[in-house]
Amino acid sequence: MHEDADRLLARREAELEEQLAELTKPPGELGTISFGKRVGEGTSMAVDRLAAVSTQEHLLAILDEVRRARQRVADGSYGTCEVCGEPIPEGRLEARPWATRCIAHS
Repeated sequence: MHEDADRLLARREAELEEQLAELTKPPGELGTISFGKRVGEGTSMAVDRLAAVSTQEHLLAILDEVRRARQRVADGSYGTCEVCGEPIPEGRLEARPWATRCIAHS
């Protein structure tokens, strides 16, 4: 089962890396951002950039969790809560294979 989990986690890791690469690749013509009293293209671009930063932070956090879970597969501790040592329920691991904590400690 742990080999299946590692394959699933490896695929998720690759997906996250692709998403991050797409998100962080240099954009085309940016133009200039100007802020004034009217909502214009500059304001829209600024909002888009802020959303991209938030998305990037979220993806990086998940990527870190996936890598930690893969390390736990490698060291044999996958499927046990890193806080209490109790088994993580199968349903939680199916829904979130990178979970390293039981629900009580998440």
